[in-house]
Amino acid sequence: MKSLAKSRLRAAAAAAATVALGCTALAAVPTTASAAGGPLAVQYRTGASGATADQSEPWLKVRNTGSASVQLSDVKVRYYFKGDAVGEVYRFACSWAVKGCGNITGTFGTLAKPTSTADRYLEIGFTPGAGSLAPGADTGDMQLRFYRANWQTLTQSDDYSFGAGSTAYGDWSKVTAQLGGATVWGTAPEGNDPTDPTDPTDPTDPTDPGENGPALFDDFNYSSHSDPQIAAHGWSVRSNAGGPGVPGATWAPDKVTFATQSGNSIMNLETSTAGTGESTKQTEILTQSMKFRNGTYAARVKFNDAPKSGPDGDHLVQTFFTINDLKAPMADDYAEYDFEYLPNGGWGESGNILYTTSWETYRPDPWEAVNQHTESRQSYAGWHDLVVTIDNNAITYYIDGQLFGTHGAAYLPERGMSINFNQWLIDLAGQTSTTPRAYDQQVDYVLHVKDHVLTPAQVNAKVAAYRAAGTTFQDTVPAG
Repeated sequence: MKSLAKSRLRAAAAAAATVALGCTALAAVPTTASAAGGPLAVQYRTGASGATADQSEPWLKVRNTGSASVQLSDVKVRYYFKGDAVGEVYRFACSWAVKGCGNITGTFGTLAKPTSTADRYLEIGFTPGAGSLAPGADTGDMQLRFYRANWQTLTQSDDYSFGAGSTAYGDWSKVTAQLGGATVWGTAPEGNDPTDPTDPTDPTDPTDPGENGPALFDDFNYSSHSDPQIAAHGWSVRSNAGGPGVPGATWAPDKVTFATQSGNSIMNLETSTAGTGESTKQTEILTQSMKFRNGTYAARVKFNDAPKSGPDGDHLVQTFFTINDLKAPMADDYAEYDFEYLPNGGWGESGNILYTTSWETYRPDPWEAVNQHTESRQSYAGWHDLVVTIDNNAITYYIDGQLFGTHGAAYLPERGMSINFNQWLIDLAGQTSTTPRAYDQQVDYVLHVKDHVLTPAQVNAKVAAYRAAGTTFQDTVPAG
């Protein structure tokens, strides 16, 4: 993991307002255009009203016009525009938002049926941290913007959703809103009514999700870290020195243990410290082969906010991720896709935070990074279903069946990766006591399906089928 310099990365990422995105994200599926009306309304104003400008500024509010509360993580809003050049790359930014820019995502897509005023769209989504809207409530200001990656002037006058005279908020039907995948507000450009963006981009039979495709499944049914089947199944329990984590810490294979809970074998990663580098024992397990690339990755992981013994407060990182090796600084074939939970903060954060991060490349010295991240500042203690899908257009993260973040085509992998779990300490500043303490992270299973994009429901069905058949391990993913 590129975590040797992640403290600097997170500080930089927290300060950065922009996210690099390509315009080849998931394309909308053509259906009948939807008229305005439903439990949501979208209000719009522009902060850049000229026919041409250095950036487009669609400022938005989403209002609950219904009689029931609405979870914002179920809402998607689309702003439609005409690309300024073939293959043009745009960047999205949130300048300010009542709900917090960290709780707002922006991704770009292409329309299935381009028109004279639209061939692309900016889709705005919300993380679970955005909360809900009570009847009659709205999100408040979302001061959003996007611009050409080369900062050339863009033309707004031919953009479907642009309103030159809209300098104050008002209902705007040329922006669409979806709730739970159904369009409930606005009219899209003809023939381009949006459908649920979480639908798989590679069609699969939901009763047989990728059943004939190569897959890795492991229920972690092992006796101990020294069980010879671990290596036989392609895993390595880490013992070698090196980062990430506290200088002087060691990676302790014997702290990776296995037990049965509720009929399933569970892997436990324990990390412990007594306040010094020498006393810090971290844990990691990873595949020996870097043969995993596009497709679906899933794991059921239990994060813990509190230690199982001793005082709380350490800057802990609990993870599930894929990665390959950096062959040279800023090498463009590097890739990494992370779920990282910090129960006690760290990297400039003071409380619970969960990151998903997609990496293109980095340079360790002097530090430079190219990545995109989504985060949610709340507790994720307990069991969670983590899914990330990678196709030829985007990287999409889900938590407990809900869309968490979508990252652009610029971050797609160029070569294979390993699959990893680890638990480690960023530093010893969160808890300075010398009293021993220990933390657990648990893993129920891991699944990878090569070159198939599965929905979270399909992941659950596939895991259930393995277990019903008594299969505790399978690996049909070819090497290389």
